[in-house]
Amino acid sequence: MSFLAILNSIVVFYYIIFTIITMNSLIINGEGLSIHDVERVARKHQIVELHPEAIERINICRQMVEGKINSGEIMYGVNTGIGEFSEVILSDDQVKDFQKYLIYNHAAGIGDPAPLEYVRAAMLGRINVHSHGNSGSRLEVTQTLVDMLNKGVTPFVCQKGSVGASGDLAPMSQIALLMLGEGKAYYQGELMSGKDAMDKAGITIPGLQARDGLATINGSNFLTAMSAIWLVDADRWLKQAEIAASMSLEALKANMKPYTSLLHEVRGFSGAVRSAKAINKCVSGGDLKEGRVQCKVQDAYSMRSSPQVIGTAHDAIKWARSQVEIELNGVGDNPIFFPEKDLQISGANFQGTPVSLPMDMAGAAITMVSVLSERRMNRLNNPALSVGLPAFLTKGAGMFSGLMLSQYTADMQIVEQRILSAPASIQSIPAAADQEDFVSMGMNTAIKNFQILENAYGILGIEFMAAAQALDFRRSEYSFGKGVNLAHEVIRKHVDFLEIDRPLYEDHTNMQALVKSGDILDAVESDLGTLD
Repeated sequence: MSFLAILNSIVVFYYIIFTIITMNSLIINGEGLSIHDVERVARKHQIVELHPEAIERINICRQMVEGKINSGEIMYGVNTGIGEFSEVILSDDQVKDFQKYLIYNHAAGIGDPAPLEYVRAAMLGRINVHSHGNSGSRLEVTQTLVDMLNKGVTPFVCQKGSVGASGDLAPMSQIALLMLGEGKAYYQGELMSGKDAMDKAGITIPGLQARDGLATINGSNFLTAMSAIWLVDADRWLKQAEIAASMSLEALKANMKPYTSLLHEVRGFSGAVRSAKAINKCVSGGDLKEGRVQCKVQDAYSMRSSPQVIGTAHDAIKWARSQVEIELNGVGDNPIFFPEKDLQISGANFQGTPVSLPMDMAGAAITMVSVLSERRMNRLNNPALSVGLPAFLTKGAGMFSGLMLSQYTADMQIVEQRILSAPASIQSIPAAADQEDFVSMGMNTAIKNFQILENAYGILGIEFMAAAQALDFRRSEYSFGKGVNLAHEVIRKHVDFLEIDRPLYEDHTNMQALVKSGDILDAVESDLGTLD
């Protein structure tokens, strides 16, 4: 074999290896980043790479910024102070150190660390902002964020501190501390100094030059990242709410005519159409769906209007997702540079309101569906409403109380959800000597949404538990839909039938964990197909 042939074979071999490696990578180019991409990088540690065009754009923009610095052009946050100090012009010597002190001052969070998945997601969002080539920072800064994601260096970040405007300055600054070889970080499961983490991972500390620090922190990336992860989880929860509704409807001998697709199509709300189809899919094949079970002419709202209510939540989540993905793929920064026009504009693209408002609504939507779930659980428990089921789903009413107290637990969680559903986006408190006199408070939205969802797992878990108990009483009367049977089988692997009273806290907690895991949904969808 000739030398040229050998060389060609080597080139082909390495090309194949490169293709295999990059095939599973997420290529960052400033567009097309979805909430599911964020979730995969944040939780499953998918490898990230900058697109060559993104690298070129970042370098071109940086050349423009350096040219303007050398010519003495005044640029906010580059050679001026920030906030109320934006009119203070910095000397050349001050410009060199300003970015460091900017990060020091803004690393002002408080309390417990944010989960690592939130931090990783925020870093990904910032990388995507930079890839547009409008932020003006050096390529080394963006590449360092990429390397940190790929090599598992995750900064220690206090979750609380951001007001969701001027960017998520406090949490993003704790990320930026690692650019200076400072702060703290997790590496291979251990919390250590930022410098040690970077050294152990073999990542060069880039330092911060003019513009680099502000370009790393000046966007609502943290609250947006948290919202992206939450939306993935909320969508899966809503599908499980439809499965739980299907089980309760079967147990309560519901009239299934209100779930006819035509009824929802004529009104026109896509979420209701989707929800009715999902519930019909779960009960399909059972006696109730086939009309072999006697039912009322008209059921209560909590039974009859489930598609309209859950469907509205689907529509709210859909809008919130569209806003979050716009933000994920937009240029949230200040100032913003336009190399093709040799222009820099200082504005407010860091403002978190476009995300916080729809996410406030999304959180309230989960609370709304949780209330619906509790109302169905109430009907399962109440002998006046349960169409012949034993009181509180126990064989020994009086001696035993059955699931009476399970409703108390659900109710407590709903009240907490209602408190948390007050919108944060209207809670602005002026800061920075009234220079920053309207802020989004979007971090409060993101934090409370996860608390709402955690309660929702528990509430839905209790409905699942009650519905499974009720179906066991009904089993001798008629057969159930395939999806309902699949869900029941999964539940019974985690919680036994309540033959006699026992402490229920373990059952409640197990069911909360089961709903959070999504195992019920996975079992149903693996057999019936997606419930979307």
